[in-house]
Amino acid sequence: MATGSIERIEDLPEDASVTVTSKNFTEQLILGKMAVLASKAAGFEVTDLSNVPGSLPARDLLRSGQADVMWEYTGTAWLTYLGNELGIPDQQEQWQAVYDADQANGLTWGAPAELNNTYAMAMSRDRAEELGVTSISDLANLPVEELTFCVDAEFNSRQDGFNPMLALYGLNRGTVVPEQNVGIYDTGAIYGAVDQGECTVGEVFATDGRIDALDLLVLEDDRSFFPAYNAAPVIYTETLQKYPELEAVLEQVAAQLNDETMRSLNLRVDVQGEEPEQVAFDWMVAEGLVSPAE
Repeated sequence: MATGSIERIEDLPEDASVTVTSKNFTEQLILGKMAVLASKAAGFEVTDLSNVPGSLPARDLLRSGQADVMWEYTGTAWLTYLGNELGIPDQQEQWQAVYDADQANGLTWGAPAELNNTYAMAMSRDRAEELGVTSISDLANLPVEELTFCVDAEFNSRQDGFNPMLALYGLNRGTVVPEQNVGIYDTGAIYGAVDQGECTVGEVFATDGRIDALDLLVLEDDRSFFPAYNAAPVIYTETLQKYPELEAVLEQVAAQLNDETMRSLNLRVDVQGEEPEQVAFDWMVAEGLVSPAE
């Protein structure tokens, strides 16, 4: 039987254990199950504390040492936990900034995945092709009747949200984009509204499975407005000092994750109704990270 590339850590004590936590939305549940599976393959006894309601409670488990591993997003840490007002669009710079800052909190950030679950703007693929749009800059070429947007209330009011984005791209609200061209929707309703033509452009999250399910096109953020929200494994530093090999174990997982992959995995849960644990396991077997018998 084939073995996975994640091998048992040499000379790992028989009683070595870690606790994995995650937040309680689909992508976090999948990532949490990946961390559980990777840690088990490396030889750890694993306690699964995934599915914690809310970012701050999950973060508190990690900071207090009640959990050892959690996948987190660089932008979330920088803006929500560390109290900065503006994110950093450059993905490597944003990761380095949170890595440096969280050392003081007893947390060590592992290598980031390519997957970047940031805000994005999307259109129906057919409509985008018809109008010749592939980037946010291209929207400036559209007639005013096509410059219709669906956004949620939070993005509409954020200081790093909709209005500054429009301004950066020369689409100032109230002049280039009339107020009546902006619709405020619940976050989940935006995807369907774009698909059904209620608006031309909608605010989405870059790794949401509904992008693929509805064949939406994510527009290139060609002026680098949106902050980076790369996912990375974060480890309680005392645990990492005890088991330094754990970082490389989780890095093997991170190295295989990008936006397209995560969208496809999220789709299997949110649209097709599969369980996050099974989706995580199937993917890790397919990638050769763990054996089918794990």
